[in-house]
Amino acid sequence: MLVCGLLIAVTASSLLAEQPKATTLNLAGIFADDMVLQRETDAAIWGNASADAQVSITPSWNGNATLTTADSKGHWRTSLATPEAGGPYTIEVKSGDQSRTLTNVLVGEVWICSGQSNMQWKLRGFGPDEFKEDVAKANYPNIRFCDVPQNLAFKEQQDVQTKWSVCNPTTAYNFSAVAYFFGSRLHQELDIPIGLISTNWGGSSAEAWTSEETLQAEFPEFAETLASYPGLIEEIGELQSRSQKKPKGINHRLPSVLYNSMIKPLIPTAIGGVIWYQGESNVERPYQYRKLFPAMIHDWRTQWGIGDFPFYFVQIAPFSYKTSPYPAALLREAQAMALSVPNTGMAVTMDIGNETNIHPKPKKPVGERLARLALRRTYGKSDLVDSGPEYQSMKVEGDKIRLSFDHVGSGLVSRDGEELSHFAIAGEDQNFVPAKATIDGDTVVVRSEQVDTPVTVRFGWGNADAPNLSNQEGLPASSFRTDDWPVPRQDGK
Repeated sequence: MLVCGLLIAVTASSLLAEQPKATTLNLAGIFADDMVLQRETDAAIWGNASADAQVSITPSWNGNATLTTADSKGHWRTSLATPEAGGPYTIEVKSGDQSRTLTNVLVGEVWICSGQSNMQWKLRGFGPDEFKEDVAKANYPNIRFCDVPQNLAFKEQQDVQTKWSVCNPTTAYNFSAVAYFFGSRLHQELDIPIGLISTNWGGSSAEAWTSEETLQAEFPEFAETLASYPGLIEEIGELQSRSQKKPKGINHRLPSVLYNSMIKPLIPTAIGGVIWYQGESNVERPYQYRKLFPAMIHDWRTQWGIGDFPFYFVQIAPFSYKTSPYPAALLREAQAMALSVPNTGMAVTMDIGNETNIHPKPKKPVGERLARLALRRTYGKSDLVDSGPEYQSMKVEGDKIRLSFDHVGSGLVSRDGEELSHFAIAGEDQNFVPAKATIDGDTVVVRSEQVDTPVTVRFGWGNADAPNLSNQEGLPASSFRTDDWPVPRQDGK
């Protein structure tokens, strides 16, 4: 990862403090000029004012003032009924003799773009020539970017200062590549404003993005670390008073520290959905991830309180993890299991990995595959194929096994025209050997002369395997296995 294992330099105040009591009129940091609001919904809007003061919010799309009253601490919150996609608009906020006006506000679709380094990776990340043509074309005034500053906190934060930017070659060059390609495809297909909120941190773990409430309730293995936070807060405060550095070991992988500072302050911003690219930092704990990842999705949906919004994620790409056998295959399996969570989808990347680089260059197909999921499943573009072949069932036929798939699109193919690769077959002895696989209609037939009575098949079951089975739309099949035999793990996780 970009900052894997590195102690991150953050100020003690960011680890400790809740926001100070406000005496002047302010909007939460996510509300700023050039932003995008989610269309056709009751969009939450909030901020601070003098205690018990009345606040009025007037959007230019209808000119109607919404009134609310700040509480005894000066916090206020209400919602605006947003129109269909359009703009630009202004939003005027008044309280007493104070006023704030948001300008150049659009209404459209808003997506959270989160995860670790492969989501964080910017268009400029591979040098000026890698995405040169895409950057040159990035003049989309109705696409807006918002980067959430990297910070970590032991307590839930109420606000974060952000800035929205209009998409042009300069701003796109400095934005998440995956998020940009996702958003630009949506914009081109839907012809409406798109807002992209990038909140990610290279090398981060899934537990760092999950609330303490959920971790305490469902994951006792994190309890000791979470219980240490009050003491760390006190220690950091003492060190701060003496202008000393924070204790060692405080980093962006600790439970809840990124949820507290980079997700909680965004809630309950009205959104259309989430795209997520993470898993590499949890690769050594794939069995835990089977539960942790769905729990995180449920956690975010519960905290947002706007229903089961779309949550589309990227399966980790092939890479030569050398710490233990099969961690990547098991982690990919855990990610595929998360498809049982309602309103989710998975972009498979088995064809674009790099055995020696955990940050593969092909970010455009990743963003566009996420966009395919959203366009078909969220926006009703039923003519689009949004997934590669997904294993569904198997049938033993003598010395062969026939595999059936969903999402075959226009038909199964070998991506490179060569024989199908990375299939293995085994009998009851659980001894897997390489197998010959052939396409037969919408099925694949697998056999090996070394196995007379096969019982199971595995596909792409190696850390860096890059198999060539796909559909004619060019979307690859995910790794899978037809057995549930225990796979040895060094740590049991």
